[in-house]
Amino acid sequence: MKARKQNSQSDIRIGFGYDIHRLSAGRKLILGGVHIPHSMGLLGHSDADVLLHAICDALLGAAALGDIGKHFPDTDKRYHGISSLILLRRVGLLLKKHNFIVQNIDSTVVLERPKIGHYVLHMRKNIGTALGIRADRISVKATTNEGLGPLGAEEGCVAYAVASISSKPDP
Repeated sequence: MKARKQNSQSDIRIGFGYDIHRLSAGRKLILGGVHIPHSMGLLGHSDADVLLHAICDALLGAAALGDIGKHFPDTDKRYHGISSLILLRRVGLLLKKHNFIVQNIDSTVVLERPKIGHYVLHMRKNIGTALGIRADRISVKATTNEGLGPLGAEEGCVAYAVASISSKPDP
């Protein structure tokens, strides 16, 4: 009987994600799964959480599994108004199914107002819980667009994310 060769090295992969949504009256502002009191919220098919959408795309990209639109199309009624934490949880399960482990996530939200610094720890905990990883592996930063362009005019919000994943070594 042949002995199976053990692979003790893991495959490290990096993915990048980006999302943008328009700000609109009559919507809740949800970022990182946290409701942030504000006069406007993000417009979209789901809860329009740009931060979680960018993270989903970064993770899916790192695993070469497509993008958020492929897995959760905005033409599908099942995803209308859905919490993006549910989508992120499903992305985490998809990664596990393909034998990947999330190593870390670094993200930036670009938004003029409101300031979100007080909510970052809660966002990190939400993301960690959804993915089954420690919050200290997740970075959420915030900046403004210094009053420039549509983001500076408070017309929308952007999020960028980079994720590192690794494959589980063969047993």
